[in-house]
Amino acid sequence: MKIQQRLVLIAGLAPVVLLAQTPLDWTTLKARFEAANPTLRAAATEIDESRAAEITAYLRPNPDFTLTADGFQIARNQGVWRPFNGVVQTPSISYPHERQHKRELRREVAKESTGIAETTYQDQERGLLFNLRTAFVQVLQAKAVLQNARENLGYWDRELGVNRNRFSAGDLAQVDLSRMELQRIQFEADYETAIVNLRTAKIQLLTLLNDNRTPVDRFDIEGRFDFLDELAPLEEFRTQALEGRPDLKAAAQNVELAKLTHRLAIANGSTDPTFGVWYSHNPSFANPFANETMGASISIPLRIFDRNQGEKARTQIDIKRTQQLRDAAQAQVFSDVDSAYYTLVQNLNLLQPYKSKYLPLAVDVRNRMTVSYQNGGASLLDFLDAEKSYRDTRLAYLNLIGSYLSAAAQMNMAVGREVIE
Repeated sequence: MKIQQRLVLIAGLAPVVLLAQTPLDWTTLKARFEAANPTLRAAATEIDESRAAEITAYLRPNPDFTLTADGFQIARNQGVWRPFNGVVQTPSISYPHERQHKRELRREVAKESTGIAETTYQDQERGLLFNLRTAFVQVLQAKAVLQNARENLGYWDRELGVNRNRFSAGDLAQVDLSRMELQRIQFEADYETAIVNLRTAKIQLLTLLNDNRTPVDRFDIEGRFDFLDELAPLEEFRTQALEGRPDLKAAAQNVELAKLTHRLAIANGSTDPTFGVWYSHNPSFANPFANETMGASISIPLRIFDRNQGEKARTQIDIKRTQQLRDAAQAQVFSDVDSAYYTLVQNLNLLQPYKSKYLPLAVDVRNRMTVSYQNGGASLLDFLDAEKSYRDTRLAYLNLIGSYLSAAAQMNMAVGREVIE
């Protein structure tokens, strides 16, 4: 009965365990990162704040309401004291009129600032996705190195089994078998180191996902750990970077923002008249029968001194500054693309001969030397040296693939979008 209950419990938990152990591909991992990363979520709120600032920038000025009371008697006249009898209340409303499209320009400046906030968010996302892609590649590389270490350890154990049989049959000296037994510690060390490196890489990836609940042993990813033989021309990557780099787009938007700010500074230097109108229940001196009267006024500031000339000069200079920063950003784009491109070229120049020549050659030398040693045609030292050469060649090949994928992530970051998967 207990055994049946355990089987039912395991069957019930199996879907959960399988779901937790399902490897995540890059697309799923990226979606989880964009939804959960606190840095990106905090940066997204800045866009909402900028949109709220657009509302404030486009608000109309409020009118002013004034209530004036005049005619309060403060002293007796011929023995008569009627302090409130002649008090006249005069309500008035005034409204400032903004000229030179100040309100519209403020809105345009706020909208441009929102566009810059959105582009800045994309640029921040670009940098964080590069970190995520790098961590993703490190996990893939650590998995490949661990698999290689596991295969090397299994291969060496099989060799030890064959040579133990040779020793039992009297075909191998004790010192040679002992040296082979001692060699196994290197394979064990490689295997244990690969396990630690894989766990460390997974922890870094989980940190970027803001996931502190998923156990490391139940977290896994999947992806292509290989390289592409062909590479697009450099000019194609440069063109894509000019079109897709958000920081370059933000630099161009800053130029437009500086121009709008300069126009707003010129508009702010113009005078804004204030119109007023009031009502009074008071006889006019010119017309004693006009008890209900209205009046109007216009107030125009006198621009004897231009108090906005410094802001005009500053914003004019700021246009030149942002243009220079845009040119510097474009130069940085070319530098990033060129550096990533030639790193990719260097890795391909090494990977292609490794895959087509050196790696198969190392396997062939190890296999030939193994057969030769088992038949007495080669020394133990030659056999161990061939095994070490294969292990070093295989590990160097895996590390080169990791370097290639890291350079590909660098190229994606330099271009501003994924151009090499």
